[in-house]
Amino acid sequence: MAHKQYGHYIEGSSDYCITRADLPRNWYNYLWNDHYVTFTSQTGAGESVLQDSLGRRIGLVRDRGFYLLEGEVSWGIHGLPVNQNNDKFTCTHSRGATEVSVENYGIASRVISIVPDGANCELWKLKLKNLSEEKRQLSAIVFCDTKMDGIYQRQGYHTGTASFSQALNGVFSCGFVSFEDEVKEAYGFLALSETADGYDCTYNSIIGPYGSFAHPIVLERGGLSNTDGLGEKLSFALEKKIELAPNEEKELVYICGVAFSMEEAKKMKTAYAVPKTFDLEKEAVLEKFRSQTAMVSIETPDELLNNMFEWLKHQSNLGSRWARVRHNGYRDLTSDTECLSCINPKLALERFKRILTYQYSSGYAPRTFIDGMIQPNNFADNTVWLNFAAMSIIKELGDTSILDIEVPYNDGTVGTIYEHLFRSVDYLYHFKGLHGLVKIWGGDWNDCMASAGLEGRGVSIWLSIAWYRANQFFAEIARMVGNNGDAELCVARGEEMRELIEEYGWDGEYYMYAINDWGEKIGSKESPQGQIFLNPQIWAVLSGVSKNGREVQAMESAQKKLDSELGTMVSLAYTEYDPHIGYVTLKPAGVHENGGVYLHTIAWKIAADAMLGRADWVEKDIETILPFRNKVVAGRAEPYIMCNSYFGEQTGYRYGTPGQSWRTAAGQWFQKALVNYVFGLQPEMDGLKIEPCLPPSWKKCAIRKVFRGITYDISYENGGTRVKEIYVNNEKIDGNILPLLDDIVKVKVITGE
Repeated sequence: MAHKQYGHYIEGSSDYCITRADLPRNWYNYLWNDHYVTFTSQTGAGESVLQDSLGRRIGLVRDRGFYLLEGEVSWGIHGLPVNQNNDKFTCTHSRGATEVSVENYGIASRVISIVPDGANCELWKLKLKNLSEEKRQLSAIVFCDTKMDGIYQRQGYHTGTASFSQALNGVFSCGFVSFEDEVKEAYGFLALSETADGYDCTYNSIIGPYGSFAHPIVLERGGLSNTDGLGEKLSFALEKKIELAPNEEKELVYICGVAFSMEEAKKMKTAYAVPKTFDLEKEAVLEKFRSQTAMVSIETPDELLNNMFEWLKHQSNLGSRWARVRHNGYRDLTSDTECLSCINPKLALERFKRILTYQYSSGYAPRTFIDGMIQPNNFADNTVWLNFAAMSIIKELGDTSILDIEVPYNDGTVGTIYEHLFRSVDYLYHFKGLHGLVKIWGGDWNDCMASAGLEGRGVSIWLSIAWYRANQFFAEIARMVGNNGDAELCVARGEEMRELIEEYGWDGEYYMYAINDWGEKIGSKESPQGQIFLNPQIWAVLSGVSKNGREVQAMESAQKKLDSELGTMVSLAYTEYDPHIGYVTLKPAGVHENGGVYLHTIAWKIAADAMLGRADWVEKDIETILPFRNKVVAGRAEPYIMCNSYFGEQTGYRYGTPGQSWRTAAGQWFQKALVNYVFGLQPEMDGLKIEPCLPPSWKKCAIRKVFRGITYDISYENGGTRVKEIYVNNEKIDGNILPLLDDIVKVKVITGE
């Protein structure tokens, strides 16, 4: 496979080892705790932020550099410069740590990065070993640009200060920030476990006016210059002179963090400035992330997919706490928490309670919370996702008592989880525009459809379908707890909306996407551009809204019109700007939501195809979505994590370019689609139901899932899309719901035509 020229999974592990620094682009890993998140690549590229409960952010790191100097010779020990000749280079990304190893000039170096639990910092351990037979005199230079005073700009305006602190044994800058409803002094710092022999605090003294992270001026100068920072762009750098006898090893620990007093910074430095402590923290972090997602594992004929699945779970874990990282997207947090619930429902419940605190008491939910404010941003769909997550958590746990838990709204008033859920569907039921369908306002799931409904008349067919599904879920929840009046109300409202969707949303062969403020159809055969969208067809299947088999016809129409070698496109593309739709029509054709292959929709499509028993399409969808199996994409993106999209053939030389990695729901929903729909493990109140739709080539496969404390080891003999027989502990059972037994349960599922 194409990705093998760049790396491989470590045998017996899901850790991914990159073997070349000069990848087609940076391949990232995300490291985080509940308050601090950072990402880093094989070259040290990446950023970090500290965030409070309302999304106020303190930016700390922007890219990192690690170098060794010996006389007039210098070399990078963290992937830069990428064209450097090394005896050996590897970058190993694991779920919780990244390690870059280089052997050059007879010196072996390792740089390990982690984010410890419960601290506002990231830690880097540098380990050096002399492989030669001679004594070596080295200088280790470690630096990072900082976002504490913004980013570097030509002719930029900077007024910050930075200097060296002997007590901290590091460099720091200080400024005032708004954080947790207070104006505080914030210290950004880089400290070292041993006495530093040099420092610099400015971008120009480290990088130079004409340098770069690959070629910083300090390497030409032969070391740091002990320059404080005042009135220019700040950066942090420390130098340590190291003498190594033959075969001798030495370790240094760097602490890069944010503190709200110098005393706090010193305590943080003292707590972590010991290599042994670093090792213990690393093991604790790795174990935390492993244990949080260890409840489900898969075994398919595709070993790369089996390994990637471990990362998909990790992607769900990240998203349910940090959304898309760039901001705290409400729908993103909620949907990712739904996906996490089939892996770890107890953790998902804790995340879900946090999400509910940002909901308005009216039932509406915001687009994001950031910069100290809850921001609606005119999005209509945010509240619709709540019942999807709630239903999954309730059925995974088998516990309706969680509906009685009281959670505040964002105005400080309090409601039970049940009340939060009812208000969510009730709000959207009354949020109606043309024909009594749900308004699209400034966008639904498709953020870029931002101008279709701002005047309050335009409606989303997709959101109306999604609301129908959420409303049906709530009706079921109401019945679970004996609130039959609420259930009957929701059923009646659902039937009303269903009729409207069928009357005004059906376009003869498939469902339209929306109708804008001017009554113009979007995603219709009558539309001048963008005549069909994939999502309404998928969600017609997921929701059960259709009558007379229309969902089957809708999916067949979508497949006929949107299928391509690269995968099923999210829509037919727009080639001209339409101010009555929004900036989706400004994106180049084939990019992201404008006719690209958008992987979030592919993950949904896997679920819908499985529900329809379209096993051949399930197999093709999986081949499409996997970056190492897609023939056009393979080798161009991280093979261990999902991207948001692949660029369509309309983009010319960019055809097959992968979009942004990690910061997408594609991986989360792909994980959920595999567990709940492909392997078919559907949680119900009375047990775990088995309704698989396996790719035809998976003649044998298996999944292990811990469900309500019971470990189910489930193996499949795949001969078709219909469950023929199920054996539990070697005894055939009636039906397809697994009994709730003790301890470990062995299950064998035989499928056929």
